[in-house]
Amino acid sequence: MAMGLEGGDYGAFMEKFELLPPQSQQQLPLHGLTFAIKDIFDISGRVTGFGNPDWARTHAPATATSPVVLATLAAGATSVGKTVMDEMAYSINGENAHYGTPTNPCAPDRVPGGSSSGSAVAVAAKLVDFALGTDTGGSVRVPAAYCGIFGLRPSHGVVSTENVTPMSQMFDTVGWFARDLSTFSRVSNVLLPLPADNTIKQPTQFTIPKDCFEILGSLKDQTYQILNASVAKRFGSDAVDNRNLGEFVSNNVPTIGKFISDFSKSEAPSVPALSVISYVMRCLQRSEFKANHAEWVNTVKPKLGPGIQERVHEAITSEDGPMEDFHALKTEFKSALSALIKDDGILAIPTVPGSPPKLRMEAAALENFRARAFSLLSIAGLSGFCQLSIPLGVRDGVPVSVSLVASHGADWFLLSVAQELYETLQEETKKAWSSSKSSL
Repeated sequence: MAMGLEGGDYGAFMEKFELLPPQSQQQLPLHGLTFAIKDIFDISGRVTGFGNPDWARTHAPATATSPVVLATLAAGATSVGKTVMDEMAYSINGENAHYGTPTNPCAPDRVPGGSSSGSAVAVAAKLVDFALGTDTGGSVRVPAAYCGIFGLRPSHGVVSTENVTPMSQMFDTVGWFARDLSTFSRVSNVLLPLPADNTIKQPTQFTIPKDCFEILGSLKDQTYQILNASVAKRFGSDAVDNRNLGEFVSNNVPTIGKFISDFSKSEAPSVPALSVISYVMRCLQRSEFKANHAEWVNTVKPKLGPGIQERVHEAITSEDGPMEDFHALKTEFKSALSALIKDDGILAIPTVPGSPPKLRMEAAALENFRARAFSLLSIAGLSGFCQLSIPLGVRDGVPVSVSLVASHGADWFLLSVAQELYETLQEETKKAWSSSKSSL
């Protein structure tokens, strides 16, 4: 069990152990770096706990190690242990009723984000140089945003998920965290497949949708203004496109018409078209989760924490719904988003709807926040596109981030754009936040 803040590890670790890289005469690309591993990756001879004591109790030690862990070790990094995660990867909060909630180093009174909570905290607290996580519905992007670090959800299928406990294979990805772009790039060079073409394109268009920031995001953090100013300064104002994403999706995803009326009546702030995207992704995810884990849940009857218990019960007892329509919409959405972003465009959105929720927040108060979060997170999720959460800094005691999204397979292009834009983002953030303080 994690030792907690007073033990010096912020409650990030399930168990500490060393996995050493091979001895090598040459300088390996990750030489000298340490990393942590989410308790969802298999390590030969160790039980993969999947965030729950009953899971750990009823599963044998792994007989093979995740290829991603092996690649990281082979590149010269040293693992220092396994990290706490949300039970069965079924939350974006990062709270674990059995092993404790890792302490968010950026905002100790707020959740660290999940389900890769311990991995994000270990990086943010400078306990390791980088960490491995998984992202199905947002489980790398959310804790990265909440803890003020970089976090990548790669394009679906480009990084091996072998020997990783599945949540929903249609959406499962392996991602990673780092505090700085230099370390992040070193890790990406090892774990991302090499690009077929070494020439990285310049971005021709940045779609910065107004509705995602005004309705789904938080205007007070000024990320919309910061992004627009940064892109105009770095790539020219002609590159900026502020069209509403919800309207684009409504007009270009035909099957959405079968669902949208149900989401247009809500009194809560929402973008109905993106609420449909979120709904469809969560239904597909739930169906796969049920296929993967219903038998174990029904047989073992595990003790699950608040929130997780209800979500797992709903998943394993729910009807699947109109799966043909869900799959059609998924295909149409990927096609529409591909037409919008193309190979050399970027979609810039809030990673999350605002500040990380306070610890032990009432479920009802969280519901609207979760709904808006999934409307944003499902954009890359349902399309399979890559998304990088970029920290802008801490304002009023809470971390602020933005996300860049690129087409499926354009992971190297995404990282290249982030490196090119990051310094300008920092400058414009400093300018926006200092001027807003002086005008108070």
